[in-house]
Amino acid sequence: MHDDAGHSIVLTGATGFLGAFLMAGLLDRGYHVTVLGRSSKEMGLSDRISDLVRWFSLADPGERLCALEADLSLKHLGLDDATYGRLCTAAGKIIHCASDTSFTERNRARVMATNVNSLPSLLDLAADARTKHLYYVSTAYAAGMREGICMETPISTDSFTNVYEESKAEAEGIIGRYCENTGVPLSILRPSIVYGHSKTGRALKFNALYSPVKSLACVRDIFIKDIVEQGGKRSRQWGINMGDDGTVCLPLAIYLPIRGTVNLIPVDYFVESALCIIEHSVSSGIYHITSDNPPDMTTLADYSEQFLGLRGIRAVWDTSGKNPAPNPAEELFDRFIEQYRPYLSDRRIFDRSRMKSITPGLSTPAFTYEIFERCMDYAVACDWGNT
Repeated sequence: MHDDAGHSIVLTGATGFLGAFLMAGLLDRGYHVTVLGRSSKEMGLSDRISDLVRWFSLADPGERLCALEADLSLKHLGLDDATYGRLCTAAGKIIHCASDTSFTERNRARVMATNVNSLPSLLDLAADARTKHLYYVSTAYAAGMREGICMETPISTDSFTNVYEESKAEAEGIIGRYCENTGVPLSILRPSIVYGHSKTGRALKFNALYSPVKSLACVRDIFIKDIVEQGGKRSRQWGINMGDDGTVCLPLAIYLPIRGTVNLIPVDYFVESALCIIEHSVSSGIYHITSDNPPDMTTLADYSEQFLGLRGIRAVWDTSGKNPAPNPAEELFDRFIEQYRPYLSDRRIFDRSRMKSITPGLSTPAFTYEIFERCMDYAVACDWGNT
């Protein structure tokens, strides 16, 4: 561990998608990073972090990287006094990126335990270390169920789409009150939906943007199997067929209640934005790391058709949000994507005034088909994360 307060960072969540890319960005910038985390069932934290260093093809960081097994649910993170003391010395700045991103209500207890109930030990560390700045990676969707402009200000609603949004909003409030009372500068980073690297396509997790595309691929493959192995009699009942060029006609309407957008950013833009905030923010602030020009579901449907060799996918906006007579393909797809539906047609618009002021010249890459294809190619090569 390193004691240069300006260049020494304690990071939670480094084994997750955003945290891993952020760790790589920090190391590439020459920071000394102490990672707090747990072992998995398969391997210890040090081995997990070493694997990530190799995955990113980083030069050996040597003493600039330390992996420390810690438990945020325990006092002093479950560390002995000597180790905790050294950690406090290393905590010049703290980035809290660890999070449970489950949306489902059945996981409420686990989500709240990870995202909210574990905060006291982290805040105790900030106090004991007299940290220079605390950075909290939240989500733009902590703004809750609403339409229109969402400002870079504290949350002012108690109505949320799911438990994940609710937990992040509650966590923002707890951390914000602590920092206001103690005088610790706090930067809250609110990314929207993050997908893979725009230049390489690489990613560590394949949910959110990837889920509807993977779901369409699964539905397509079910009917291709019927056509190839069973002659396609069932498929033809629903107007599903395969052309001589292999393109599958798959009549599939995606019903959405309102015409909105899907706010997407690539992980490299998230990292560059976060590094700008870490390096240039002095006082407290909230930052929307979001897109100024998000696509809508029509664009995603078109891109998915092109990538998957499909035709017949369309978005339908209806106030009910329900398909009155779904065919089997539509029923299956709807079940696959239900938890993501609110984000596929969103009317929240995220003000980025503070974000733009601290990142002049940095803009979100346009969500082109080339970037989409690059990211999906990588996901398919990884079997959507199953390999």
